[in-house]
Amino acid sequence: MSQGQKFCNESSVTMTEMVMPNDTNYLNNLMGGRLMHWMDVVGAIAAQRHCNGLVVTASVDNISFRNPIGLGHVVTLKAFVTRSFNTSMEVYMEVTAEKVPELEKIETNSAFFTFVAVSPEGSPIPVAEAIPQTERERKLHAGALRRRQLRLILGNRMKPQDATELMALFKDK
Repeated sequence: MSQGQKFCNESSVTMTEMVMPNDTNYLNNLMGGRLMHWMDVVGAIAAQRHCNGLVVTASVDNISFRNPIGLGHVVTLKAFVTRSFNTSMEVYMEVTAEKVPELEKIETNSAFFTFVAVSPEGSPIPVAEAIPQTERERKLHAGALRRRQLRLILGNRMKPQDATELMALFKDK
């Protein structure tokens, strides 16, 4: 492995939080904004570990709230870099909630965030290549370029006809 490469799992982060009354809405469920904040924090830590520097959030893919997270639940957020590009990194995260007395775990969310490595002055800087190790990491790594191209198209930073990886999904074989 060269100096400019890191294994995907080297930057993995697990963060645990307990849902307290000030984290909830009027139904005693975790507020979506609080969960997104926690996801941004754990994703940033994973990205910072990967690039060994400062990062800023560049984009957040769809976050769907599959199951509510209730007051008193223990929330576990897991994040790791799936792929790095020139200055950016895609970070995948999964969220589970646990009802502690019942020992019941609930899968609640998953999402992809994009972070950009920056210098102390705020200029983008190059990042190490992310090398997948497990089959799951390889699948996420393989799809990252298509997800990136879709993000760039939706952000008006790429023309659809230039998204060759994404277009390949729709061509007749």
